[in-house]
Amino acid sequence: MEYSKQELEDYRGAIADYTKAIELNPNDAQAYYNRGISKAKLEDYRGAIADYTKAIEINPNHEEAYYNRGISKAELEDYSGAIADHNKAIDLNPYLQLAYMLDPYLEEVYSNRGNSKNILEDSTGAITAYTKALEINPNDVEACVNWGIFKAKLKDYSGAIAAYTKAIELNPNVAMAYSNRGTLKNKLGEDRGAIEDNNKAIELNPNYADAYYSRGNSKNMLEDYGGAIADYTKAIELKPNYADAYNNRGILKYNLGDYIDAIADYTKAIELNPNFARAYYYRGHSKIRLNQKDSACLDFSEAGELGHADAYEAIEKYCK
Repeated sequence: MEYSKQELEDYRGAIADYTKAIELNPNDAQAYYNRGISKAKLEDYRGAIADYTKAIEINPNHEEAYYNRGISKAELEDYSGAIADHNKAIDLNPYLQLAYMLDPYLEEVYSNRGNSKNILEDSTGAITAYTKALEINPNDVEACVNWGIFKAKLKDYSGAIAAYTKAIELNPNVAMAYSNRGTLKNKLGEDRGAIEDNNKAIELNPNYADAYYSRGNSKNMLEDYGGAIADYTKAIELKPNYADAYNNRGILKYNLGDYIDAIADYTKAIELNPNFARAYYYRGHSKIRLNQKDSACLDFSEAGELGHADAYEAIEKYCK
């Protein structure tokens, strides 16, 4: 199988190839689009926007060009332009509504922007998209899984579990459906069922870090602390940037009196996510146990600034 330079991440070489293609055919919308993708990979967002715009001029129905132009506009903090492009892409393909709502990058881009027409908050649009997908194919496993993810975002955990169960009925080999269902069972206090689901997910995909993490959470709730630590450790081995796994492992080490190792885990979680309020808060408590009051109070203060509800109570108790 031959791979393009873009697929091989040789973006400069890809740009040269697409430029040559454009010279040979100035109306090749896909060449402009692909060159834009490569420019965006090199963080040349203005150049990427120019290429996406040209692709759209040639093919006004190029939904992917609108979508990726929106991403580049967001990178340049043109959020209104980004939303306009993404809305246009959805006009061309309503099913994209659900895909956008499940995109963690877009969720971060649009969070707290205060736009009442934010596409990520348009639950009606997502419902319409899901309905259309199942009208086209009632046995669409991916649509069922995505619907479960969306329901979970709305905190409709029972609805999400039903969607994942439907996906499993359609295809019993979808590890994500089992693991996601297990995560929600954990939230509902059904930890033994959650462990069963994550066991199945791991059986289907032994390298599924999220399944180990989710199973660790359930083992923790069932007071199998050694098993939970083992699962968090495995999740970290498979996904070394797993800040939540480091934090949760740190909490268990703290509960077991291993304050030094707990601090190491919290510190790693903070390194991976500098805005991790809970990690600062719990690290502060570990430091208190080790009589590191000044450093602990700095952690409590940081946790408070990041919005941890109990941080200022800890400051009042330990830092006055």
